[in-house]
Amino acid sequence: MMATAKKTTRTTRSASNALDTPGQSLQTFNLLELQQYTKEKSYSNTASKDFHLFYVGRDDIHDILKHVLSRVSVSLYLNMFGYDDDELNDILMAKALDPHVTMLITLDKSQAGGVHEKALINSDIGKNPDAYNTHFVVGQSATSQISHTKGFVADGRVGGEGSVNWSTSGEGTFVVVGQAGGAGYKAQNNTQSIFTDTDTISRFQAELISEHMTAQQQAGKLHMQPAAKVAAAGR
Repeated sequence: MMATAKKTTRTTRSASNALDTPGQSLQTFNLLELQQYTKEKSYSNTASKDFHLFYVGRDDIHDILKHVLSRVSVSLYLNMFGYDDDELNDILMAKALDPHVTMLITLDKSQAGGVHEKALINSDIGKNPDAYNTHFVVGQSATSQISHTKGFVADGRVGGEGSVNWSTSGEGTFVVVGQAGGAGYKAQNNTQSIFTDTDTISRFQAELISEHMTAQQQAGKLHMQPAAKVAAAGR
């Protein structure tokens, strides 16, 4: 299934984007930080403390992703299928230029040829080819299928996974502040989970590293036997 390649534009940085904001990190992250982006602005008193599921068209997925990703200070492992969001890309490139952040970003080969995604990638390469080539790779699954994982592990503390592609309709971008709707508003039926369960984070991070290394092999950037690859991924 092809993601909608529709450009997401921003003229100002929103409050959820903590890039270059002193004292903002994920070291004390709590899922309660994200309840402000739900339609209700609050969770139920029976809500899980280590997992929450958000809904495109109901909750502000774009700001949820910005809130987490802009606060990365240690590491980020991410695989994304549809990659068409300028602001999220800007956050990732800022992290790629931060020598304190270890980062591996995997993108899908079929999507990378889309008009907007290709333009984003070319822009990143133009800004800093060394940073892009160090942290980003485009590829497929180990059996040459689409690389369809849509998730990340940030700072080894916060994970995210779901059906959300990074695009205007994929995220259900709020074009009217504080509510869904407005001229040109589009939202797919997608979900985005955010979790802090340590076992899930550990296993998902190993999977994301493995997927990145597979894509590197396909791109000719890495030469490693399967057994060594598994060992390096921590399995």
